[in-house]
Amino acid sequence: MVSQLILQMKNEFCGQKPDITDDNSTKQDKSCIFGGNFDMKPLKSENKMQMTNFRQTANFIWEIADLLRGDYKQSDYGKVILPLTVLRRLDCVLESTKEDVLSYLPRLEASKIQNIDPVLNKVAGHNFHNRSRYTFDSLIADPDHLAANMRNYINGFSESAREIIEYFDFDTQIDRLEKANLLFLVVKKFQEVDMHPDQMSNVEAGYLFEELIRKFSELSNETAGEHFTPREVIRLMVNLLFITDREVLTRPGIVKTLYDPAGGTGGMLTVAEEYVRELNPAARMELFGQEINPESYAIFKADMLIKGQNTGNVKFGNSFTEDGLPDHTFDYMLSNPPFGVSWRKVQKKIKDEHDDMGFSGRFGAGLPRVSDGSLLFLQHMISKMKTEDPGSRLAIVFNGSPLFTGGAGSGESEIRRWIIENDWLEAIIALPDQLFYNTGIATYVWVLDNRKVAERKGKIQLINAVDFYEKMSKSLGNKRNEITADQIREITQIYGDFEEGKYCKIFDNEDFGYQRIVVEQPQVDEDGEIVTTRQGEPRADTSLRDYENVPLKEDVEEYFRREVEPHLEDLPAQKPTSGEYCTYVLKCADGSFYKGQTKDFPKRMEQHQKGEVKWTSNNLPFEVIHWEVFDTRIEAVEREKYLKSGRGREWLKKQYREEKLKVFDRQAGAWIDHSKTRVGYEINFTRYFYEYTPLRSTAEIREDIRRLQDEMAGLTLKAIDL
Repeated sequence: MVSQLILQMKNEFCGQKPDITDDNSTKQDKSCIFGGNFDMKPLKSENKMQMTNFRQTANFIWEIADLLRGDYKQSDYGKVILPLTVLRRLDCVLESTKEDVLSYLPRLEASKIQNIDPVLNKVAGHNFHNRSRYTFDSLIADPDHLAANMRNYINGFSESAREIIEYFDFDTQIDRLEKANLLFLVVKKFQEVDMHPDQMSNVEAGYLFEELIRKFSELSNETAGEHFTPREVIRLMVNLLFITDREVLTRPGIVKTLYDPAGGTGGMLTVAEEYVRELNPAARMELFGQEINPESYAIFKADMLIKGQNTGNVKFGNSFTEDGLPDHTFDYMLSNPPFGVSWRKVQKKIKDEHDDMGFSGRFGAGLPRVSDGSLLFLQHMISKMKTEDPGSRLAIVFNGSPLFTGGAGSGESEIRRWIIENDWLEAIIALPDQLFYNTGIATYVWVLDNRKVAERKGKIQLINAVDFYEKMSKSLGNKRNEITADQIREITQIYGDFEEGKYCKIFDNEDFGYQRIVVEQPQVDEDGEIVTTRQGEPRADTSLRDYENVPLKEDVEEYFRREVEPHLEDLPAQKPTSGEYCTYVLKCADGSFYKGQTKDFPKRMEQHQKGEVKWTSNNLPFEVIHWEVFDTRIEAVEREKYLKSGRGREWLKKQYREEKLKVFDRQAGAWIDHSKTRVGYEINFTRYFYEYTPLRSTAEIREDIRRLQDEMAGLTLKAIDL
C-alpha cells in the first residue's frame, strides 16, 4: 500500500530547505528528498565576496544594479544583470577545466576536425565549454579593450551555451554600457561574486535567478509569478507525483521523462530531478520543457546545460501554437501555468485545431472562455500522456476558476466531464492563500493519472490543506505564508493513506455530475390557478399541490427514507442550498399566493423552523412553500447529484435519482423538455468541507445585550463618582 511505502521512507524524508528569509546559512543532509546539498564550504579565493547563502548573493548583485541608475530605466536593469549573472555562473562552472580545454584546442585545430564541440565538451567535463582565452579575471585585467574582449569571450562558448546568451540580446547592452563608461565597473563587480558549484549548488543558483527575476519584475510592473513557483509548492507537487511509483524509487538504472509546458526558469524540473537523484542515485530523469519568455527561457536552458541535460529538450515559444515537442509523450509532467491569462491573441489557431482535429488534436474536449487558458494547458498536458502501461502522471497548479466556472454544456464543464468520465482525475489539494509571489488568491493542485491504482479507480480524493502553513517573517511580494517541511510531509501522508478524515474526503466520480434541465410549466394566474396545460388547453383541476419543506440540516438519507419515499410525488422540484437564489411561492393563511426570490431562503427557513423569527407575507404567516417559478416558460437547474456524497445511500442511488425526474410530470402539469437536458460537472471544493455553525439563539443575544448594558451603566456610575 502507498501509505506503507511512505512509512518505510519516512526517515529519509528530511524535507528541510534553505532559509530564504534570513542571511544566516542553513544546512541540509544529503539524504533529503527535497534535493541539494546546501552546506556552504569555505571560499577558495580571498578576492571573491564571502557569501553565506544565495539570498546574500542576490542582494549583492541587486546592489550592482544601482550602478545603472540614470543611464538605464529601472525596468531595463534586468537586461544587463540577468545575462551577466548567467555568464558569471558559466564562467565559475568551467573554471577548474578551462586550462585543459585551452591546452587541448591546438591538437584539434591541427587535426582539422569540423565539429570540435563534442570533444571539447568532454575535456571540459560538461555539455558546454569556452575556448576563448578570457575569463572574468582576465577580462577586467584589460579594461581598455573590455568590450572587444567580452565579445570574444562570449563567442568562445560552444554553440549550445552561446545560443543562451543570444536570447538576452546582450551584445546591444555591451555597446550601451561602454558608451556610459559602465562596462568595466559592472563586470568588475560580477568578477567579485563566487558562483562556483562548490559554493553554490544548482538548486541555490535556481533560487538566485528567481529572486533576481522577482525583483526586476516588480520594478517593471510585470507578473513575477509567471516565471517561477515557490519551492515548497514544487516540493509538495513532486512528492504527490512520485509517491505511488515504486520503480523510480527503487529500480537501479531506470530512466524516466519529465515535462513542463510552462517551464519558467526550470525550477519545477530542477526540484523533481533532485528528488529522484537523492532517493535513487542510479535513476536518471530526462527533462523537457518549453517557455515563452526569452529571458526565462535563457536561464532555463542555462540551468539544463549546467546540469548535463540535453538542451535540445528545452524549446522556446507558445506551447499552444508552437508545440516544440509535438511527437513526444512523457512519464511525468509538472506545471504552474499563469492564472487567468487570456488566449485571445492565439484564439484562431486553437479554435481551428479544435474544429478540424477534434480529439485527434489537443483540444477536442472543449474550449474554455478566452479570458482564462488554464484548462488549455491541462488538455495540452493530457495529450502528452503515455497510453500504454504504466501510463503517465501529472500535477498542475490552478486557481479556483477551473473547478466550477461554466455551467453544464460550457467548454469548461465539458473539459471537466471528459477528464472525470475517463477516470483521470486522482486528487485535488486546496493550498493556503498568500502562498504565491504575485497573488494572494486560493490555489489548488490537481493530480491526474491515466493508469490509477486499483483502490483509486472511480474515485477522486479532495484534501483541504488551507490551514497547513506558517507566516513568513518577511513577505516576498504577495507571498506571506509558506508550507513547512513537516506540513509537506503531513499532506503527503494524508494523500498516501487515502482514508477519509478531517482534511480528506473521497468521492465517486459521479458525485460531481449534475443535470441542467429545462422545465416547462403551464401558465398560472395571480390566484394560483392553472390557465393552460402543456397543450395550451384549459384544465379542470386548478388547485396547486401543497409541499412540506425539506429540513435543511437533517441527514439526507434519513429524511428521504422516513418522509419522502412514501410520498415521492409530493417531493419539491428543487431544494435550494445556501448561497443559491431560489424562487418560491408562499400560500398565506387567507389563501392568497405570494411569489418572491431570495438568496437567504435557506437561512430564513431555518430561523423560522426554530421559532426564532416569524416569516410573513402581508403580515400573514405562510402555510405552504412551493420551490418553483410559475411562469409561462422557465428554466430550472437540477442540482441533485447523480449519486449523493457519502456511504450507504443505496436508495438515493437507485430510487431517488430515477424518480426525481419523474416528479415534474406529476405536479401542476409541469414537464421536462428532455431534448434540452445537459450534463455538467463542477467541483465546489468549499461546500464539501463546510462545517455548519449553528446560529445563536435570540435568548443568548438578549442576554449579551443585557450584560453589556449593565457594564455600561456601571462605567457611567463610576464616572459620576469621579
